[in-house]
Amino acid sequence: MNKLAVITGGSRGLGRSGALALARDGVDIVLTYLTNQQAAMAVVDEIKALGRQAVALPLDMRDFATYAAFVEQLQQLLPQQFRRNDIDYLLNNAGTGLHKPFAETSMEEFDNLYNLHLKAPYFFTQALLPLLKDGGHILNVSSGLARFSLPGASAYAMMKGGVEVMSRYLAKELGERGISVNTLAPGAIATDFNGGTVRDNAQANQFVSSVTAKGRVGEAEDIGAAIAMLLSDNSHWLTGQRIEASGGMFL
Repeated sequence: MNKLAVITGGSRGLGRSGALALARDGVDIVLTYLTNQQAAMAVVDEIKALGRQAVALPLDMRDFATYAAFVEQLQQLLPQQFRRNDIDYLLNNAGTGLHKPFAETSMEEFDNLYNLHLKAPYFFTQALLPLLKDGGHILNVSSGLARFSLPGASAYAMMKGGVEVMSRYLAKELGERGISVNTLAPGAIATDFNGGTVRDNAQANQFVSSVTAKGRVGEAEDIGAAIAMLLSDNSHWLTGQRIEASGGMFL
């Protein structure tokens, strides 16, 4: 039986790259998206072109009252689409950025980041636990900004710091089921995240390259490869760990 991964925010950026990398390794995919159904279906088509099965489901990670219905929908879909009743991997990836000085960050902006980056993965993982196989894997996406500090990222980085603590606790509590829980912390990546600053702003791109051991900014494919590596049977003895994939930023 093929492995199966659920990926939140899988229609673009790191989620899309992770989905494609996993599909190349023979993993079937259930991905969620917020509003861009066209982009999500394009990823599904790419996965199917690789010979794997895939489904895209709409889900607003901040609408916590919909989690039960989502899980019920997934329970019905699994035997129909994938001929199984459980999942092997969960990638908590969905998120958005905020680049704003501490003194100017509003409570509304803070709460939005909290709901999406911290509360959502905590309770979405909780909701999916009955479907996650013993010996499965959970991978939570953090950020290099939880280790190094750059002005304008205080609220976002705080949430990612919370994600890293969450991962350690889940690893401890779910270890008796053989479930691995780890954190992947990307560095600066050239995607449309945060308005595409790293990708499109030459000055920002040059700065990141200058403080990175590999001498360049990261690409989505770099992170996709790390996701596929961590969500595999080869990492079964790795749990409670923070793995930074930044090309060596600020070493």
